[in-house]
Amino acid sequence: MKLSVVIPVYNEKLTILEIIKRVEAVPVEKEIIIVDDGSTDGTRELLQENFLGSEIKTILKENNEGKGSAIREGLKHISGDVVVIQDADLEYDPMDWLKMLEVMNENRADVVYGSRVLGKGEISSLSFYLGGRFLSLLTNLLYRSNITDEPTCYKMFRTEVIRKINLQCKGFEFCPEVTAKVLNKGYKIYEVPISYQPRKITEGKKIRWKDGVIAIQTLVKHRFLK
Repeated sequence: MKLSVVIPVYNEKLTILEIIKRVEAVPVEKEIIIVDDGSTDGTRELLQENFLGSEIKTILKENNEGKGSAIREGLKHISGDVVVIQDADLEYDPMDWLKMLEVMNENRADVVYGSRVLGKGEISSLSFYLGGRFLSLLTNLLYRSNITDEPTCYKMFRTEVIRKINLQCKGFEFCPEVTAKVLNKGYKIYEVPISYQPRKITEGKKIRWKDGVIAIQTLVKHRFLK
């Protein structure tokens, strides 16, 4: 089973080379697709110096449009049987994909999320933690699902499933939009515990409280406006 790894990146020059090293170390057949979303901090230059012309697909967008836009661009280039989203920071451990792939194989699952809540890693700040728990609860109430970590980065899909999802997102609303549309199509979301090493806003964390408001609006919208 070939895994496609989509890495949206924006201004992550301090972590991008390390996370790619960790991704390459995962012992599975895979392709790596990096989408730079118009970085201005030197990330773009690092990618050009290290990966242009290599087996790693590197897409350099001219303008910053948001994480969702970068993911949508990356999904156009996947050729694997399964696809997973990987942030360009060091909060998540790519080795956790092995557990996700195991569940996908054993349960014949089409969608698997990595849950920070079920895992034993650190929690983010109280506001981020409670926000994530609220979004998960709202998802379960609206869509009759049973998940613990809706906004997790680690979302894994069979390729034929994600290709059926008409994504419109541009920013961080990728998470609630893809979750809502997957559940609307009747797919069950399986979860496995993953590790987590949260970073602070001062260390480069980009999501803000307004993104939580947009996530709520997105979940509600796709529940009633299918």
